[in-house]
Amino acid sequence: MLVDFFLMLVSWIIVVICVLVGVAFLTLLERKVLGYIHIRKGPNKLGINGLLQPFGDAIKLFSKEQSFSYMSNYILFYVSPIINLFLSLVLWVSLPFFTYLLSFSLSFMFFLSVSSLGVYTVMMAGWSSNSNYSMLGSVRAVAQTISYEVSLILILLSFMLMISGFSIINLCKYQEYAWFIFMLFPMGVMWLVSSLAETNRSPFDFAEGESEIVSGFNIEYSSGGFALIFLSEYANIIFMSLISCLVLLGGNVSCWSLYFKLLFMVFLWVWVRGSLPRYRYDKLMYLAWKSYLPISLNMLMFNLGLFIFLTCLI
Repeated sequence: MLVDFFLMLVSWIIVVICVLVGVAFLTLLERKVLGYIHIRKGPNKLGINGLLQPFGDAIKLFSKEQSFSYMSNYILFYVSPIINLFLSLVLWVSLPFFTYLLSFSLSFMFFLSVSSLGVYTVMMAGWSSNSNYSMLGSVRAVAQTISYEVSLILILLSFMLMISGFSIINLCKYQEYAWFIFMLFPMGVMWLVSSLAETNRSPFDFAEGESEIVSGFNIEYSSGGFALIFLSEYANIIFMSLISCLVLLGGNVSCWSLYFKLLFMVFLWVWVRGSLPRYRYDKLMYLAWKSYLPISLNMLMFNLGLFIFLTCLI
């Protein structure tokens, strides 16, 4: 048992290192893609075609002077980004890689439980800064995340009905011949939009509305604290892209094509940011509570009825 635990820990550390390197190059991909969308080059000075730019950014961020807010609640203020990054990395334990990590029968429940804890770190970061802008940014982020989590879970329940369980590994088995995006296309589109809102990405990036609330809940953070928040956001983007591949595109973890699908999904996140303007906040709430919630509930009832009918028929 101790050997199994040790091997699981080593596997998780390897995954975490790979995720952090992936986050570094995701920032480069984002800046390059946004550059070409704006008809410019993006970073191209540091290294060959700007390949060393992420490491330059990391050195700059972690070597900057740390600012101290006299009015802030120190402990919560500095612990919040660390917990935020830790939670976004713990999520990766539930994914069914070759080592299986913690690919247990309730891995979807684990994913939903851990991802919902991220709300508390954002709330603590905004409140402990003792700044009106931070507080407003955190309240908006929490309201948005909670709103979209409800519809996200209901959408996910429809896919769970299709695989008759809560295990992520079953997604690979049940999509061997037909991907769920073709079978549940409306739910797939709603899942992608909800994932964008869940990760605070454009056009739903209200937590960081620079034009309205300066910079949102992270305004008082500098140096390492800001870098940790930045890392956790991008680690969540890669994780949600991978979950989207597994749920919609029949991602088989034992096949190299999964990583091309993952790259396409990550590119989609960046492409949306470069193409769409920011949504209005009341429209975001309207979309969550008056559109997605009733539709996802109705579709869940429909899929449940269909599932029971087919079970009785068989």
